[in-house]
Amino acid sequence: MKKFFLILFLLPVLLSAQNDNSEYGIKFSGFVKTDFFHDTRQNVNIREGHFLLYPLGKFPDAEGIDINGEPSLNFLSIQTRLTGHISAPDALGATITGVIEADFFGNENAAFVDANGFRLRHAFAKMSWDNTELLFGQFWHPLFIPQNFSDVISFNTGAPFQPFSRNPQLRITHKLGSISLIGVACTQRDFTSPLGSAPLRNAALPELQGQLQYESKSQIGHVLLAGAGGGYKIIRPLLSDTIGTRRYLKDETLGGFSSTAFFKYQTPSFTYKLQGVYGQNLFDLLLMGGYAISEVIDETKEKVKYTPINTFSAWTELIQNVGKFQLALWAGYTENLGSDDKIIKYSNAIDGRDATLRGTTADNSSAIKGVIRVSPRAVLVLGKLSLALEVEYTSAAYALKDINGKLLRDDYGKITATENISNIRTLFACILKF
Repeated sequence: MKKFFLILFLLPVLLSAQNDNSEYGIKFSGFVKTDFFHDTRQNVNIREGHFLLYPLGKFPDAEGIDINGEPSLNFLSIQTRLTGHISAPDALGATITGVIEADFFGNENAAFVDANGFRLRHAFAKMSWDNTELLFGQFWHPLFIPQNFSDVISFNTGAPFQPFSRNPQLRITHKLGSISLIGVACTQRDFTSPLGSAPLRNAALPELQGQLQYESKSQIGHVLLAGAGGGYKIIRPLLSDTIGTRRYLKDETLGGFSSTAFFKYQTPSFTYKLQGVYGQNLFDLLLMGGYAISEVIDETKEKVKYTPINTFSAWTELIQNVGKFQLALWAGYTENLGSDDKIIKYSNAIDGRDATLRGTTADNSSAIKGVIRVSPRAVLVLGKLSLALEVEYTSAAYALKDINGKLLRDDYGKITATENISNIRTLFACILKF
């Protein structure tokens, strides 16, 4: 309630800034969006089903009926968004701009007490010289390419196939003609490692990323974009742990690399996009995988060695504009490739916390080898108003079990036998831009 009255109090100030004739200030844009969606089964999702990842595995009741096989339906408008574009006087020979962006998606928590909360998405200041830009603030993770991301209607924006994360960061971009060199040091906030942002903070080192982009634009509206990049992050999963009645400092760390390559070709009527990602411990990017335990170094203090899970993902998209209609087809695939080391345990033995892998449950009762998605859509564009219909077919390959109930996978976490469990989401959306 306090947030609501604060917004009402600030609204006249914001509107006056919008209408100010001054050269500097803030101008607002955004959209109102309502989603109507139906699923054929229960899914792993965020915020009341709005952000869908993949279908849940089978969960039989006392009579063997799959509880997760039941359908669901929901209507939501919480993706509605407000973006403020800020312009300010030059400083140090640079053009000064900024962005603040928020929506009503709320903050994920067990009680959903902030289900429609006004939450921060982007907030940054940018200094731009002729060939160099410095960005300070919260923005997309470098593996999310703003010029080349999934343009689907679903709020998942291609997750868990496309990297999806916004991070507090320092970003420098230097342009050499059509080539851009990008360097980023970032931390975690809303999108974190399995045990929150503390593992990266306690490692006392930011994640480091570098990227090379080539972009060419013609006078007739043709765009060619290609690039590659990667990075490295170190986390310290636990700062301390209690074994029996004694507490011990935990100094074990885990390193993991990430890499990507991407391509886009666009004309006024047609667009083709492609991105591939390969890396380790990509949990914080809403991708599959994470980390496990490969060795117990000291049983008394439960000192362990962590091993990252390798993950591959790729997605592609075709978009064709026909008059007022946009017709498109999106497809993606991701796979858990296991670890380079033998795995002895799949989650931290601390306070019953969840598994440290996305796609594997904490009690080790189910695990996913791979997920595939195909999603066609049609959008009718009526000026500022768009009406969209999208069908999203997602199938997850769950590990089968042997006669003793043990998951069929090897010592490195590679799943050897699977069954496919699928969901079909039918989504209709109304989007009004301003």
